Amino acid sequence: MPDDNKKKQDNLDQTDKDPNNPESKENEKEPSLDEKLKESEDKLLRSLAEIENQRRRFEKEIKDAFEFGSFNFAKESLAILDNLQRAKIAIRNDNILKENKDLEKFIENITVIEKDLISIFEKNKIKKIDAKGKKFDPNIHQAITEIEDDKSDTGTILQEIQSGYMLGERLLRPALVGVAKRKNTKNAEKIEKKGEK
Repeated sequence: MPDDNKKKQDNLDQTDKDPNNPESKENEKEPSLDEKLKESEDKLLRSLAEIENQRRRFEKEIKDAFEFGSFNFAKESLAILDNLQRAKIAIRNDNILKENKDLEKFIENITVIEKDLISIFEKNKIKKIDAKGKKFDPNIHQAITEIEDDKSDTGTILQEIQSGYMLGERLLRPALVGVAKRKNTKNAEKIEKKGEK
C-alpha cells in the first residue's frame, strides 16, 4: 500500500504542474472582479484618448490641406493682379492711346476688374503687405536695392517695386523693396576730388 500512496502523490504533483490540467489552474490566483474592471476601464480610456488624438490630427490635416492646398493657386493668381496693374501703367504711357477719347473709360474698367480681384483675395484671406515707409523686415520683405537718403533712417523702405502678399499667417510672396541707407561720405569726397581735377 505504501507504493500506491506514493503513486497517488506523484500523480497529484504532476497534476499541479500540468498547464493543460484544469485542476492546476485552480491553484493559480485569479484577478478579482475589481481588478478586471479597473483593467478594462484603463484599456477603454486609453482607446478613447487615442481615438480623440487621431480625430484631432485628421481635423488639422484637413484644415491645413484646405488652407494651404490653394496656396499655389493663390500665388499664381497674383500674376493676374500684377499684369492688370502693369497694363494700366502701359496704357497711360502709350502716346497713341493717349489720343483715344475712350481711354479713361477703358482704364476705369481695368480698375473695376482689379478691385474685384482684390476683393476676392481679401475674402480668401490674401492680404497685401503694407511696405512703403515701414522698417525692413526680412521675414516679409526682400530688398532689391539700397537708396542713399539722409532724411530717412537706415532700413526704412522708400520704394515698393512689387507688392507682397500674405495668405492668412503664411507668406505668399515677399514685397520687393528699395531700402534707405546713409550716404557714404568717403565716396562723396572721392567724387568731389575727381571733379576738381
